[in-house]
Amino acid sequence: MSIAKVTEITCSSKKSFEDAVSSGIKRAGKTLSNIRGAWIQEQSVVVDGDKITEYRVNMKVSFILKD
Repeated sequence: MSIAKVTEITCSSKKSFEDAVSSGIKRAGKTLSNIRGAWIQEQSVVVDGDKITEYRVNMKVSFILKD
């Protein structure tokens, strides 16, 4: 029987939402092993004047605990 744990992380990118998600998963992989999935809870942007300067995602990452 496997037991999964879920952790919530927030990450950002100056490029895109997709880049924010990718960099968040990559960073999570440095401290979490056995990552199995993630779901995006929230997306937001930072605007300066009339331009988007940052894309942010809040996501939950699930991983399997080792026996």
